[in-house]
Amino acid sequence: MSTAQQVPDILSPEFAADPYPAYRAMRESAPLFWHEATQSYVISRYEDVERVFKDKKNEFTTDNYDWQIEPVHGKTILQLSGREHAVRRALVAPAFRGSDLQEKFLPVIEHNSRELIDAFRHTGSADLVADYATRFPVNVIADMLGLDKADHARFHRWYTSVIAFLGNLSGDPEVTAAGERTRVEFAEYMFPIIRERRENLGDDLLSTLCAAEVDGVRMSDEDIKAFCSLLLAAGGETTDKAIASIFANLLLHPEQLAAVREDRGLIARAFAETLRYTPPVHMIMRQSATEVTLSGGTIPAGATVTCLIGAANRDPERYREPDRFDIFRDDLTTTTAFSAAADHLAFALGRHFCVGALLAKAEVEIGVGQLLDAMPDVRLADGFDPVEQGVFTRGPQSLPVRFTPVAR
Repeated sequence: MSTAQQVPDILSPEFAADPYPAYRAMRESAPLFWHEATQSYVISRYEDVERVFKDKKNEFTTDNYDWQIEPVHGKTILQLSGREHAVRRALVAPAFRGSDLQEKFLPVIEHNSRELIDAFRHTGSADLVADYATRFPVNVIADMLGLDKADHARFHRWYTSVIAFLGNLSGDPEVTAAGERTRVEFAEYMFPIIRERRENLGDDLLSTLCAAEVDGVRMSDEDIKAFCSLLLAAGGETTDKAIASIFANLLLHPEQLAAVREDRGLIARAFAETLRYTPPVHMIMRQSATEVTLSGGTIPAGATVTCLIGAANRDPERYREPDRFDIFRDDLTTTTAFSAAADHLAFALGRHFCVGALLAKAEVEIGVGQLLDAMPDVRLADGFDPVEQGVFTRGPQSLPVRFTPVAR
C-alpha cells in the first residue's frame, strides 16, 4: 500500500491548479493509497477504476451516497441496488432515449440553444461560459420538466450549492449548511408543483414521472423531487462544463476546430475525446462491500473508495499519448462513447452508468453545431488562455471569444 506522502495532496492548491502531473505520479508510484482527510482509499489507474464501476463481482456499493448526496437531494436512484434500482431506473430511463428524446426533447434543446445565441450572435463577442454553457442545460431541464424558466436564477443557485456540497472534500461547514438549505428550499418549491401536475398531467417529463408505473410500482412525491434535484445538478453542471471544455480544447487546437466546423459529424468525436481528456467530473466515490485487492494493495470491506476519473482517463496503459487532445485517436470508440459500453470513464460504467448520457450528447451536438453556425470564425479573445478550475468537477470558469457576426 502506497502512502499519501508520495504524491501531491488532492486538497492542495497545487492539485487544484493542475491535477494532471499529480495524477501521473499517483498512477506510477501510488495507484492505491489511504487519504486521511477524506477518509478514503484513492485509486487512479484505468483498470482499477473500470473494475470498480463495472463491478461484475458485486464488490462495491453506492452506500457512500447516503452521506455524500442524500443530505442535499434526498434518497435518489443512485443509492438503490438490485430490483429496487432496476424498477426505478425503468421508470425514468425511457424519457432519456429513443422516441421520447427524439420527439419531445430535441425541439426543446434546439429552441433553448437558439434563444441564448440570439442574445449575442449580432455582437461579435461572448463569454461561452457565462452567456451560454451555464444557462443552456439548466434551461433545457427546466423546460423538459415543465418548470418556469423565469426561476432560472434559483435553479442555478441551487445546483451550484449542491455541486459545492458534493465537492466539499475539506468539510467546510458553511458549504455543508448551504447544501442542506437547498434540499429544504427545493422541496418547498417542487412538492406543490408535483401535486398539481398529478392532478393535471401534461406531456412534460414531470408528468411522465408522475404517471410512470413498472410492475405496480409508482414514484412517490419524494422520489420525483429527489430525481429532479439530481437531474438539475448532474445534468446542469456536467453539460455546462462539457460544452465549455469542448470549445476550450478545440480553440487551442485550431486544425481540429476547422475539421469539426467542416464536418459536424465530428462533434460526437470531439465530445467523446473531451470526456476522456478533460472530463467534467474528476472523481466518483464508491464503497467496498467486501475486502478487495487492487493495484498496490488491499481495501477493507466498508471503506470509501475515491475513483479518480481524471487520472484513469489519461492512463498510458489504456491510451496512446494520453496527455494529447486528439479527436481522431483510434483508441477511443465514439460509437459506444455514450453507452454503458463506453471505453472512457466520464459517465461511470455498469448499472449506474449515467442515465442522461444520450441527452447530454444531443445537447452537445445541437449546441456546438448552432454555436459554430453563429460564429464561423470563432477565436479566443486576445491574450486569453483558458484555465480549468475545480477539483470534484472541473472546467473553464470563463471563455471569452470573438467572431464576425453572420446574418441569420
